[in-house]
Amino acid sequence: MQAKILTVTLISIVLLLADVYVISGIRGAFPKWRFVQKKSFTTVFLTLSVLLIIALYVGVYIKINVGVRAALMLVFFLQAIVKAVFVLFIFMDDIRRFLKRLFIRNKKQPEPPVSAPVAETEPENKLPVIPRSEFLLKAGLLAGMVPLAAMGYSSMTSVYDYQVRRRKLYLLNLPKKFDGLLLGQISDIHSGSFYKKKAVLGGVEMLLAEKPDLIFFTGDLVNDIAPEMRDYQDIFSKVKAPLGVFSTLGNHDYGDYAWWPDAAAKKKNLDDLKATHKNMGWDLLMNTHRRLKVDGEEIGILGIENWAAISRFPRYGRMDLATKNTDDLPVKLLLSHDPSHWRAEVLPKYPQIDAMFSGHTHGMQFGVRMEEVQWSPIKYVYNEWAGHYHENNQQLYVNVGYGFIGYTGRIGILPEITIFELKAGHDPNPAWI
Repeated sequence: MQAKILTVTLISIVLLLADVYVISGIRGAFPKWRFVQKKSFTTVFLTLSVLLIIALYVGVYIKINVGVRAALMLVFFLQAIVKAVFVLFIFMDDIRRFLKRLFIRNKKQPEPPVSAPVAETEPENKLPVIPRSEFLLKAGLLAGMVPLAAMGYSSMTSVYDYQVRRRKLYLLNLPKKFDGLLLGQISDIHSGSFYKKKAVLGGVEMLLAEKPDLIFFTGDLVNDIAPEMRDYQDIFSKVKAPLGVFSTLGNHDYGDYAWWPDAAAKKKNLDDLKATHKNMGWDLLMNTHRRLKVDGEEIGILGIENWAAISRFPRYGRMDLATKNTDDLPVKLLLSHDPSHWRAEVLPKYPQIDAMFSGHTHGMQFGVRMEEVQWSPIKYVYNEWAGHYHENNQQLYVNVGYGFIGYTGRIGILPEITIFELKAGHDPNPAWI
């Protein structure tokens, strides 16, 4: 605990020192702006910075609405990027000023004439004051605004820019009849955030065009309440597959973030959500399993309720119930919404689980995701937050979500439809993609 407090304190001090440096740059960029030159500007600026730092720690350590948490963390990291870019320009300007000062200091001064008297009271030569470059600093501020412009642009274009990500899923004991089958995964629909039905339908059509043999949905159908699906149930009812659609619940599906007049109202909401899965033809797995059969051979599809290692999220899942009477199944695939479940419970206690499928993180809807490189601020909260992970003979895949919540946009982390080709044997490239 003391180590955590020390780390938080040091990070906060570094961030505030960086803010003092940023203030000096702003004053150099706008020397004629009176307010910028006053102490009150420093007070306002640092107060806002402290509030954002507090918001960051609230988002990481305190249980709050996930949408609010995502929005707070996104605002913090966006302003941090703006400041980081600006700091580079301030540093460049400081180097320029230092080199110019050094050049003046080393420049040889002409010797005065021998006959010229030198007054005893003449002050020593002083280096001239070298003002900051307004142009360079203003350019830095402009460059720092690029992430904010990207944020605004992405709000209009990226939230429905569905990406199909394909990969082979190697399973050691996969029966021959399952070799080559296609498995589709979507996650985190968050229907309460949608505002374009046609675009949402377009993503469903992209999934169906891949012709998966079975489909997994790994939780968070809504933001808070079951009626959010009212306008979208007809669209997601189209999600069908020959071997079935299997689903599970996420932390948002329980109504824990909504206000209820009593426990009965909350329970009815959850019952309505379960009915929605049934009405769409999805097989909702709540701490149970199904035996999936193809020509006499079978594998296990297991699904648990939300189970999170992070205390602010609910822990309703029961692996003991889901795995009951499954010892004879050669392959077991697990649907579990929160990827922290994999390292906290599945790896140490359930080595019989071959692969787990999750969502939840959204990749924070902000970051970089390329073929071999990915980064998002969410990595400082979750060890496994996007893509494919291996440890020993167990695997995890984290889908970054079909929908969005909190921030109506995505930057770099686009909505995902995952298609797996099931293959028997060892994975020749056991790394995330």
